[in-house]
Amino acid sequence: MIALMVRMQMKPEHRDAFLAALLGDARGSAYDEPGCLRFDVVQDASDPHVVYLYEVYRDDAALEAHRQAPHYRQWREVAKDWFASETVVHRCVTVFPSDSAWEAVKPRV
Repeated sequence: MIALMVRMQMKPEHRDAFLAALLGDARGSAYDEPGCLRFDVVQDASDPHVVYLYEVYRDDAALEAHRQAPHYRQWREVAKDWFASETVVHRCVTVFPSDSAWEAVKPRV
């Protein structure tokens, strides 16, 4: 499994639009991508302009499918000027749950 931990900071004046667009990508990822096993969006408790994503993909092909998905491409285009700083992405491997257990934890949102 491939896990991504992503930190994004948005410009304050674009917060609502940024989050609305991001949630469209999150829903598309969680609902429409069989290879996306998790897509969480969380807001920093001390800074409402910082969000974190936790994404889990079955493999590199699933991650590439996500990057080519219409909802992702639309979000990237719409939000491209709304970032206050560089996005920080950490590529990780999952330890728990085990690879075989990930299908059981796919969110039912």
